Amino acid sequence: MDNKPCILVVEDDKPIRNFITASLEVQGFKYIETDKGAEAIALSMSHRPDLMILDLGLPDIDGIEVIIKVREWSNLPIIIVSARENERQKVEALDKGADDYLTKPFGIGELLARIRVSLRHAIKSEGLSENVDVFKVKRLSIDFSKRQVVIDNEQIHLTPMEYKIMALLCKYPGKVLTHNFIIKEIWGAAVGNETQSLRVFMASLRRKIEKNPAQPEYIYTEVGVGYRLVDE
Repeated sequence: MDNKPCILVVEDDKPIRNFITASLEVQGFKYIETDKGAEAIALSMSHRPDLMILDLGLPDIDGIEVIIKVREWSNLPIIIVSARENERQKVEALDKGADDYLTKPFGIGELLARIRVSLRHAIKSEGLSENVDVFKVKRLSIDFSKRQVVIDNEQIHLTPMEYKIMALLCKYPGKVLTHNFIIKEIWGAAVGNETQSLRVFMASLRRKIEKNPAQPEYIYTEVGVGYRLVDE
């Protein structure tokens, strides 16, 4: 039985698509490919790939529309690879349901690392209930039943708001969470004054869990977009 993950590559630039698919093949992945958004939606339904690599600038429909259509029925991990550098467009893609975003040009090593993280996260999401008692990554562990955060066997005191933010990040390890998403989940409000509050709480949280907040080991900033908790 062949259990190799299958990647759907949606890219209209043929040299880039060939580069991606050749790299996937070398790494032992199966793949299917298309240069059209409408066909990508159909292939995601008929072939049930394990992950989609999606360019936003497609010739028939915009990649954002592909995300919206796929998210109507599937939690398929979606990694955006696009030349669009505008932060608003990145945020829109992530808010519509993309799991990660790489701006062209990108290194194939970084893309492969993002693929591995997204696949691991998908497996965890399928195999574990949302009521997991303990989350662990590197030297950090969170016991949700006891509401305890421990690093290097030392308990870290978090305020109730810091704990809520940390617990939310742990629910989506390896995935970029936009400012808008975090604010809605934590404060239940649209983006407003809470954006500055989020930055303040995140800075405080980092001071408590990071050895060097300026070079974080656990919580990474996606500039202008949001935050991502490390997953390895």
